[in-house]
Amino acid sequence: MLRIKKLDIFIVRQFGLLFCGTFFICQFVLMMQFLWRYVDELIGKGLSVEVLAQFFWYMGLMLVPQAFPLAILLSSLITFGNLGESSELTAIKAAGISLMQAFRPLIVIVVGISMLSFYFQNVVGPEANKSFGQLLLSMKQKSPELEIPEGIFYDGIPNCNIYVQKKDLETGKLYGIMIYRINGSYEDAAIILADSGMLQSTAEKKHLLLHLYSGEWFENMRQQDLAGSASVPYRRETFVAKRIVLDFDGGFNMADVTGISADARSKGLARICHDLDSLRAFNDSVGRAYYRDDKNSACYPPPLGRADSARAVAGARALAPRVDTLFAALPDGRKADVLGRALAMAQSKQAELEMKGEYTADLDRNVRRHELEAYYKFTLSFSCILFFFIGAPLGAIIRKGGLGVPVIISVVVFIIYYIFDNSGYRMARINAWTVWFGRLISTMVLAPIAIFFTYKANKDSTVFNVDLYVSAVLSVLGIRRKRAVTMKEVIINDPDYAADARRLAEVSRQVADYSKRHSLLKAPNPVAVFFRPGDDRRISEINGELEAVIEDLSNSNDMVIIDKLNSYPLMATHAHTRPFRQKWLNAVTGLVLPAGLFFYLRMWRFRLRLYKDLRTVRQTNDAIVARIGQMEAGKA
Repeated sequence: MLRIKKLDIFIVRQFGLLFCGTFFICQFVLMMQFLWRYVDELIGKGLSVEVLAQFFWYMGLMLVPQAFPLAILLSSLITFGNLGESSELTAIKAAGISLMQAFRPLIVIVVGISMLSFYFQNVVGPEANKSFGQLLLSMKQKSPELEIPEGIFYDGIPNCNIYVQKKDLETGKLYGIMIYRINGSYEDAAIILADSGMLQSTAEKKHLLLHLYSGEWFENMRQQDLAGSASVPYRRETFVAKRIVLDFDGGFNMADVTGISADARSKGLARICHDLDSLRAFNDSVGRAYYRDDKNSACYPPPLGRADSARAVAGARALAPRVDTLFAALPDGRKADVLGRALAMAQSKQAELEMKGEYTADLDRNVRRHELEAYYKFTLSFSCILFFFIGAPLGAIIRKGGLGVPVIISVVVFIIYYIFDNSGYRMARINAWTVWFGRLISTMVLAPIAIFFTYKANKDSTVFNVDLYVSAVLSVLGIRRKRAVTMKEVIINDPDYAADARRLAEVSRQVADYSKRHSLLKAPNPVAVFFRPGDDRRISEINGELEAVIEDLSNSNDMVIIDKLNSYPLMATHAHTRPFRQKWLNAVTGLVLPAGLFFYLRMWRFRLRLYKDLRTVRQTNDAIVARIGQMEAGKA
């Protein structure tokens, strides 16, 4: 029996609050990005609030499935990052609960979200896409609000160009008006000039009333109006006041949805599968019809057997010289006519084949669009689960909450997903890749990453431990950190100063003896470095003894001793002898000249640094022993 535990409720509550917040953020970002594509269709159209509300509503419904994966990635990353940063995840593991058990309630929720995403894509999305396409087409067909600029010709009114020299914004009066009006063809154009005028729209917003004052009207006469009076090429009229009615549909009318319904994005999965069968059957019938037409045309001879084909080829070879002879015997004018007819037939056939090729290619593209949309309904839903198994393990590994590191990682992961998904879609759409490969390539790339992160998080891996990588880089470059010993607020055991002084004196004696036996200032033998085994155990023993004394003296409450302890260097006990601990790796490095030279000079540098470190150790030992002597004398 499935039991809901308090821990499950706690994790679900943390995830749910973050998911709601990140979902609306992701939805807003996607809507703004989507809005930029259609901003030209919204500006200057005088759309009502109701139309704009429908536009954003349908847009939001279409983008809900795309916001789900990114919201899941970000919220799961922040959830487990917060748990790790506050050590709650450590407490959960200490209680014997594995990471996968902590994931269990969220896996159920994410699977439910993926099913909801599929429902949106299969039921809500197609209807929203159809309504959005109808609304967008209606917005494109709507005439813009009349806003005639100054100093340029305005062509926003059908069959009319208007030029206004100056406008009075307070009274709405226009000055210096020039109108170029086309009634039918360019031969019937009229030019109207006026000193001033007023422009207003009718109540039904179907026409514009233009009141003109003190102007002239020039109009070309129609051919039938001339009636033999060819001496009158145009008509000229002078007026004091004149009213002109211009066609201008300023209303908003919904477009026909017939063409939009055929789009694959406006169909559910069941209808896509049904229409794919019809489309493939129609494409096959078109291909067979084209084949029959080409087969029966005069450009293609009837099919022949092998023997008939051989005889036909031999006859054609024998006939070719006779055809050339007959063509050469024709007059020059007749030759040009024959060549022209042959070229016309070839061009006609080429144009016919190109037209048929474009038509069949368009039919194939329509089939691929339906297949891509069918695959996309599954891959986008599955990406919700995929992003959870990327975000949750990453949060458990990096253990960083808030909106800093999680947002950066989420953006990087989503960009990788978007690049592969969009590239696969485009390549499949142009038939460069198969449909299933183009749609699944993003899943195939991110699925191994999700498995890897989940495995590493379940094993408490330090794959994203930044300090570990920094230490490795510093070690390769030979850069070390300084010792940091601070005075403890609570001291349980006081150091044994007398014993520590004797041990430091012994360390100084061992360091002096080591310095006499080893010539650290000399260049090492390259053969011994890369091809002979050897290790410096003596310096490891000295360093171990010194670290034990430092650990004991770190319990001191004397500020002078604490300050002197920070003067001890962090010694590298191996780097001055061999580049690597593995013999075969040293040999390979020595054979590769650039790498071998780098590690040889690096090792020489470590020898010189060890020489300085040993000298510093002796000086610090003497200073601490002297300080301990002063402390003992003070007590006496």
